[in-house]
Amino acid sequence: MHFLDQKIQFPHLSEASEDGLLAIGGDLSLERMIHAYQSGIFPWYEEGGPILWWSPDPRFVLFPEDLKVSKSMRSLMRKNLFSVTVNRSFREVILQCARIKREDQRGTWITAEMIDAYLTLYQNDFARSYEVWRDGKLVGGLYGVDLGNGVFCGESMFALESNTSKLAFITMVQSGDYRLIDCQLHTSHLESLGAKNIPRGEYLKLIM
Repeated sequence: MHFLDQKIQFPHLSEASEDGLLAIGGDLSLERMIHAYQSGIFPWYEEGGPILWWSPDPRFVLFPEDLKVSKSMRSLMRKNLFSVTVNRSFREVILQCARIKREDQRGTWITAEMIDAYLTLYQNDFARSYEVWRDGKLVGGLYGVDLGNGVFCGESMFALESNTSKLAFITMVQSGDYRLIDCQLHTSHLESLGAKNIPRGEYLKLIM
């Protein structure tokens, strides 16, 4: 396993383990984070542990033309019960994602250190949030890294009302701003929306 030092570099992706773990350590500086995402790498680790860097193969992605919107979601969207904004409350979105309780998860990987790192990315136009509102209250949303080349690397979503995170995701995909949504690792929820696995090599060609 490769241990990072102060140099802003990563080992070749072929050195990643079978489950995608590539390197340990380093920091979450703006320069390292940008370099990581542009190279197909992302951080993911538990609070109290070392920083872990991942590049799984295959990669779970969604192409906007493959998006699947159910009849029930189409019906909900026609009712106009919610409004969706972009980058209006990035900090609150990431804090809500950190607070939300999830099945089979004891804590959160969105540590204070991670929150600071993504806020710095946001302040430098490398991250974006989508917020869902009802009666002036934030009830759902998502955030992720915007590579600036039509690729959005989704990080986390939350919903305080049913289907609001899904609404944020669908709105983001249908915005026309992105040609590829990086979902990183397989989930049945995102698969139901049209995401699929592709080889890591194909993913790298798409983000370069």
